[in-house]
Amino acid sequence: MKLDVDVLRYLSKDDFRVLTAVELGMRNHEIVPTELIDRIARLKHGGTYKVLKNLLKHKLLHHDSSKYDGFRLTYLGYDFLAIKTMVNKGVFVAVGRQIGVGKESDIFEVAREDGTVLAMKLHRLGRVSFRAVKSKRDYLRHRSSYNWLYLSRLAALKEFAFMKALETHGFPVPNAVEHNRHCVVMSLVQGYPLVQVKQLQNPETVFETIIGLVVRLAEHGLIHCDFNEFNIMIGDDEKITMIDFPQMVSVSHRNAQMYFDRDVECIFKFFRKRFNLSFEESLDDIDGSDEGTDEVGKPCFSAIERSAGFLDRELAASGFTRKDEEDIQRFIEVEAESDANSDSEEVDVVEDLNVADTIDGDSSDLLEQNEGYESQGREESCEARERSGSEKEDASDNEENNEEAMENEAELVKSLNKQRRRAIASARKGQKTAGARNSYKDKGGRSSHSSKIQKQLNSW
Repeated sequence: MKLDVDVLRYLSKDDFRVLTAVELGMRNHEIVPTELIDRIARLKHGGTYKVLKNLLKHKLLHHDSSKYDGFRLTYLGYDFLAIKTMVNKGVFVAVGRQIGVGKESDIFEVAREDGTVLAMKLHRLGRVSFRAVKSKRDYLRHRSSYNWLYLSRLAALKEFAFMKALETHGFPVPNAVEHNRHCVVMSLVQGYPLVQVKQLQNPETVFETIIGLVVRLAEHGLIHCDFNEFNIMIGDDEKITMIDFPQMVSVSHRNAQMYFDRDVECIFKFFRKRFNLSFEESLDDIDGSDEGTDEVGKPCFSAIERSAGFLDRELAASGFTRKDEEDIQRFIEVEAESDANSDSEEVDVVEDLNVADTIDGDSSDLLEQNEGYESQGREESCEARERSGSEKEDASDNEENNEEAMENEAELVKSLNKQRRRAIASARKGQKTAGARNSYKDKGGRSSHSSKIQKQLNSW
């Protein structure tokens, strides 16, 4: 989508208020309902619907009514929000022509109030040319849901952080000025992409500088992962500048060696085709030895030592885990503990000798004590045997007495049961059973009526 900043001058405060309301609603909505936009914007007299119609006309919003009536921000509307914030901060006052297009971003010229020209990079993830962001980049980390605007914001934040850190450590990168949302403002590099350069006065020197940057980044704990002729700027004085940093990873990444070798191979391949360099001879002249290189003269990832710093820890680069941080802290503490360990080794040896002497002196006492314990144990075992024999005799007597008592109790129970049965039988002889009582009961049936008639006839 083409950035037309002429529309920006015709937008009012209410327009930006509604755009901000849609941005806030997109934190937990893919399509923000119209009622929610109205509640967040809080415009008087139902002005939200009129503003939405105006923003939709300028393609700053997209309307979707498939499931419910709602809107979402477009990249153009997100651009206007970021540019408006930058202008309010005084970062720049004018937007110029477009100077670069990539698969993930667009580059524009911007001007400050004093006339200084800067570069503004607008990240635009989600284009058809590059949509495998979730598998190729680690912007999401532990998140599962996302939208392209949010991913672009994360990419801009990450690039600004890397650019600031690399500039602090003396790397040839653009000067990072400010960032907001998916927009990064940096100094404008005076030069050309290396891919557009056909001739160089000193190709060997330029090649040496570029390979040195790859190795130096690895020494600081970082790998560029996209270090090729498209992301290297070269000036008229053949000064090298690196660009494009969102995809950088740590040397602790599981695929770090593959990324490092790929960056080196891209540089070798480009200079071999474009400038016909012989790399074995050039590297031998530069280094003077074969240390740190493989069989074809390329830098070896395993031979690089992280002696310059830990930028991956400072920037939480992809692949740098908590375990790596613990290893770094342990490595730093080893040197401090080495001196203390050397001083304490002699003291430990003397203490070990003293302990050995005390052990030898105590061993004879322990043997004497063991002999006394053995004789005492024999006497105690004899006494225990005698006690066990007497206890067995007592136990047998007790068993006989218990058997006699149990027999007496059984006979007593039998006699009691017999007396109980006799008492119950004698009590039942003088009582009628329930069936006998019910058989003589008059229930007012035909038998009772006929008996009454018979009695009257007999009386007559």
